Amino acid sequence: MVVGDVTTGTEVVVIGAGPGGYVAAIRAAQRGLDTTLVERDAYGGACLNRGCIPSKALITATDLAHEAGNAESMGIHANPAVDFAKTVDWKDGIVDQLTSGVEKLCKANQVNLIEGTASFVDEHTVRVAHGGDGQGSESLSFEHAIIATGSRPIEIPGFAFSEDHIWTSADALAAESVPDRLAIVGGGYIGMELATVYAKLGAEVRVIEMLDDILGPYEDDITRVVRKRAEDLGIEFHFGEGATGWSEGADGGYLLHTKPVEGDADADEGDEPADGDADAEGDADAESTYAADKILVAVGRQPVTDTLDLERAGIEPTDRGFIETDDRARTDVEHIHAVGDVAGEPMLAHVASVEGIVAAEVIAGEPAALDRQAVPAAVFTDPEIGTVGMTEAEAAEAGFDPVVGEMPFMASGRALTTGHTDGFVRIVADEETGFVLGGQIVGPEASELIAEVALAVEMGATLEDLTGTTHTHPTLAEAVMEAAENALGQAIHTLNR
Repeated sequence: MVVGDVTTGTEVVVIGAGPGGYVAAIRAAQRGLDTTLVERDAYGGACLNRGCIPSKALITATDLAHEAGNAESMGIHANPAVDFAKTVDWKDGIVDQLTSGVEKLCKANQVNLIEGTASFVDEHTVRVAHGGDGQGSESLSFEHAIIATGSRPIEIPGFAFSEDHIWTSADALAAESVPDRLAIVGGGYIGMELATVYAKLGAEVRVIEMLDDILGPYEDDITRVVRKRAEDLGIEFHFGEGATGWSEGADGGYLLHTKPVEGDADADEGDEPADGDADAEGDADAESTYAADKILVAVGRQPVTDTLDLERAGIEPTDRGFIETDDRARTDVEHIHAVGDVAGEPMLAHVASVEGIVAAEVIAGEPAALDRQAVPAAVFTDPEIGTVGMTEAEAAEAGFDPVVGEMPFMASGRALTTGHTDGFVRIVADEETGFVLGGQIVGPEASELIAEVALAVEMGATLEDLTGTTHTHPTLAEAVMEAAENALGQAIHTLNR
């Protein structure tokens, strides 16, 4: 122990106040446990401050401006001007309101709050180093711990985030102006959401992806809808290429250098670059260059565990830095739990919250456990994606005889009245029993619509349960009912399969 440390005790220490940590702390306190929450940065974590909330605010604002400027078919003629600095201020106001709300909720539930960086001294003690000169540190002895330190963007060689023109997703969400040319390394959900935002703000956007398509985990017919819409917005894609470095351009901007990914037979290695913006010579191994004013690196996120001194608590992370846990969010050290991104996939804020609740309730002696069968996921691209449970292929692999029903939004009256008709609802069920096994939605409000399918999977509902539930007309949610009808071969508003 450092000389001068003040040592206090707590029943539960929670390290990190993101959507896993603050939820765990509040639930533990609600269960009568003396709970201390340690946060070194900002309440709400990356999700609330640098991810989910600010990105959705900018998505909403840019969608509004883009729709207003592209509604001639409805008889609406407008040319909206976006004051981006004011938009960012509005976004920041939402973040500030929510972060202060998290702090107030913690205090109202009698959670002890400590600002600083926590690291383990041993399996029952953490030291909290306070920021700033002369702030010192203190030690906390605990009976139980919950690690919820989250994740950070992955930095790739040659693209140091310390360079002003190399953006993380947080930088892209905090920008004060819109770059004329934005190059995005990575076509996952973060890259695609931000590509859509900046394309709608008028930037020239290029996405560089090592794989042969965007949004790798999703089925081809889903990604095809999103990619087509992105191309309509002017977003340019370069697949099968990996970023190798950057250099200064002659026009005061920068050049992003890429090379074809070795062994990727599906990569468009011989494609000619856009006129005036890229250069490719020679064979398939030649380097390509893309002009940009900012380069956003969005190749994924990695767990924040390097500050914790885990070995002192007897915990050994995986090679990728994740902490392995069981279905009660326990690590190999039974009284120490880990929740959220540090515990690995799926790295989703709502999963972190569920894990935090489970961890707190297990500590309180309740029979809680994680159930992964109905975890929804959403991508806030244009159009949105929402998924839950099994795909048709996964259901077949699991031994089911899957039956599938679909409803295209083009046949939805409500979708037609909104002007957003791309995409579909797909329901996957077990043919013998009718139990709903999963669903995939790409289209308007998919992030909201997937909740009905998630409930069906969670409660063991059947196709008949969905079709027998009266849905309000006209709504987008009717498409869920119609997809279930289609799976039964009795759809009315779309052709049966």
